[in-house]
Amino acid sequence: RIRKAVAAGTWEPVGGQWVEADGVMPGGESLVRQLLHGQRFFEGELGRRCDGVWLPDSFGYTAAYPQIAKLAGAQWFLTQKLSWNDTNTFPHHTFWWEGIDGTRVLTHFPPADTYESKLGGADLHRSARQLAEKGRSRRALVPFGYGDGGGGPTREMLERARRLRSLEGSPRVRVGTAQSFFDEVREEYAASAPVWAGELYLELHRGTLTSQRAMKVANRGCETLLRQAELAWTTVVVRGLGEWPTDRLREAWQRVLLLQFHDILPGSAIAWVHREARADYERLTTELVALVDEAVELLGGGVLNASPFPRTEVLDAGGEPRLVHVPASSVGAPTEVPLAHPVTVDGRTLSNGLVTVTLADDGSIERLVDHVHGDREALPAGLRAAELRLHPDVPARWDAWDLDRPHSRTWTSPQDPAVELVESGPLRAVVEARFTIGSSAVVQRTTLAAHSPRVDVEVRVDWRESERALAAYVPVAVLAPHSSAEIQFGHVRRPTHENTSWEHARHEVMAQRWLHVGEEGWGLAVVNESTYGHAVRRSATDTGEPVTTVRLTLLRSPSYPDPDTDRGEHVVRFAIVPGADVVSAQEHGYAVGLPMSGSLPSQPGSEARVAEPLVEVDRPGAVVEAVKLAEDGSGDVVVRLYESLGGRRSVGLRTSFAVTSVVETDLLEDAGSAALAGRRALSGWDGEVARLDLRAFQIVTLRLARAHE
Repeated sequence: RIRKAVAAGTWEPVGGQWVEADGVMPGGESLVRQLLHGQRFFEGELGRRCDGVWLPDSFGYTAAYPQIAKLAGAQWFLTQKLSWNDTNTFPHHTFWWEGIDGTRVLTHFPPADTYESKLGGADLHRSARQLAEKGRSRRALVPFGYGDGGGGPTREMLERARRLRSLEGSPRVRVGTAQSFFDEVREEYAASAPVWAGELYLELHRGTLTSQRAMKVANRGCETLLRQAELAWTTVVVRGLGEWPTDRLREAWQRVLLLQFHDILPGSAIAWVHREARADYERLTTELVALVDEAVELLGGGVLNASPFPRTEVLDAGGEPRLVHVPASSVGAPTEVPLAHPVTVDGRTLSNGLVTVTLADDGSIERLVDHVHGDREALPAGLRAAELRLHPDVPARWDAWDLDRPHSRTWTSPQDPAVELVESGPLRAVVEARFTIGSSAVVQRTTLAAHSPRVDVEVRVDWRESERALAAYVPVAVLAPHSSAEIQFGHVRRPTHENTSWEHARHEVMAQRWLHVGEEGWGLAVVNESTYGHAVRRSATDTGEPVTTVRLTLLRSPSYPDPDTDRGEHVVRFAIVPGADVVSAQEHGYAVGLPMSGSLPSQPGSEARVAEPLVEVDRPGAVVEAVKLAEDGSGDVVVRLYESLGGRRSVGLRTSFAVTSVVETDLLEDAGSAALAGRRALSGWDGEVARLDLRAFQIVTLRLARAHE
């Protein structure tokens, strides 16, 4: 019946995604797969793709969306949730939304302030009264029906629409499709429509970046495992060692996409939903780990580095740490690295020649020195980094959804700390602090490894709080005018001042794997394994020294709708990288957020093949995000990469397997897509290297036909 209605034009498929997903936390590749799997479903089941992205109820929208939407064939974007802003009234209803790469998508924000209107007089009057473009545009869309319950429109609503087609004193009502609305708006108003650049930040529901931490950890973990599985199995296939596990990967992706629904991943569903989701994530994680292990075993073992960056790290082999180098996007035996920067220990001071870190008596960091950049002191005098604070957290309206600004003004500090050195180098040193904070027991471990400027922090918490929030603070001795935070396929800069109500309202923001603050010539990055909620604010010490403080919100304990939210044990990992620029922030973000898997041989000289990149770019600034086989079963290899620094650059892509042709496609893997008009990056291929001319933050998808023996 639905197919017949679609064919007859009385049922309009919209959205294009697998589910109405959260709009800020899924990784870049997840947002691509939402549209890839969603559009393939619509096309296969209903005979057509969707014309636009329909996301009325997600809690804000990443600035990467315009480009992602356009490259998936979307002509327009619709949202409603911004009407819930608690501070500022969003200034537009029909506008061009510009993403970080400059892509613009025609966007509508219905002025009725609801996505489930009953077509009553009040909704229509409000829509006409509030339309920001009134006088320039004559049209607004009113989504009607029982939306949240899935009941759709009723006969009564349709009868109201009929009577209101031309009623004196009322806006004229016409029932139509979203596509017809956007077509008419594009013709009437698009040429003069205003532009909104950057993220669509919802000034509400900020707590969803942290609530139900188990959802965040499992989502990031599954995204990592899927990336590893696709890279490893692509390597298996191109080496002729096995077949692509089509069904297993498709089913895993679709389950992960389902769990990114905008009340599951944000942690705002009822307890029963999260119990099911945790169980589902556990099964999914087990399956994905097995999938990765099978591929690595077929490849002869070794270490899998699915990161786009080469890694020199201390890894464990049979309980003994070793310093090894692993190329980017590779599986195999790593290379042993001579120890040039051993870790030394003096009491609670750890040093490796690159940085020196001194721990305070509660396990926080009281001194951090960057030796690479002239012995620069990273911390303001008298302030400590990785300091945990327990704040009251009682939102005025929506417990699991909201994180109100006043919560950070008072706090409880760690009590009865005991600090000891538990590992003393030369490859690694670890200081462990045990304490209580509120009703919760904490073990905080700080690690410094050889050859790395990164200070790793692990916080193990037995969380027993109610209506409290746990946060970690990193004060930095810089006057940073803005912060840079990783989002999908790039990063955004946000002001650190509060000159206007717009900056003031952004008191909790999203970062994917890293957040960077700095001033001319020096900066610091805070990277994380699976934490999304951050805050950045400027202040000054008593002596007037400028301070820029980064806060990570680690855990919350709202009482509604799940009174036992996150009770139990959690492991939170983040790291501090003094002296970092954006490039090194990216590298360390992937190192912490995308750990290596596999195993080292117990002795040097493994049987495993020496690791080499499956694909690699020849210059910095271009990041490989996905390596997989094409969805159409052709056996072609699909490589997705993006410009990561915000500027134009020419790069070459090389593979370690034979390729007969390279073509550029859209995100749905179509080479002839109209979405590529004016934005193709592939400038040539000489049989070995594909040359790409990239614009700032441009996403590029390449289809590589393999040479078959």
